[in-house]
Amino acid sequence: MATCKVNSLLVFDERMSLPANPTGPAEAFWVPNTDMYVAESGLVIKVELAGIRREQLELSAEGSRLTIQGLRPDGCRAPKCKFLVMEINYGAFQSVIEIPAGYDLSQARAVYQNGFLRVDVPKLAAPAPQSHSVPVITEND
Repeated sequence: MATCKVNSLLVFDERMSLPANPTGPAEAFWVPNTDMYVAESGLVIKVELAGIRREQLELSAEGSRLTIQGLRPDGCRAPKCKFLVMEINYGAFQSVIEIPAGYDLSQARAVYQNGFLRVDVPKLAAPAPQSHSVPVITEND
């Protein structure tokens, strides 16, 4: 688990790769590059996903965890090619991000544009005070 201090807030980023399928052939899984930072309106998560179409992305939220998964196909490689350098990940990916307390994941909004996925998670609305004084008015007879 990596931690990053941003705007005096400790943000937890718990990202996990999927294990290879134990019952079938081994598959490679990768985790996309991700930035997470605090803005005035809330938490911003930005994920680098070049070469992926919107239809290949799936986002889900459970509790305080945001799961981003999908597939980047490798359709541009020539058959029987011999790599000299290979730094681009292809295939299935998954990133599980633990959202810190104080943010409302149920109100998250996501936009995918130019190879970047941006997820905005707003701050939780301030709860109504549990106790307050009740004014007493004088009733005229």
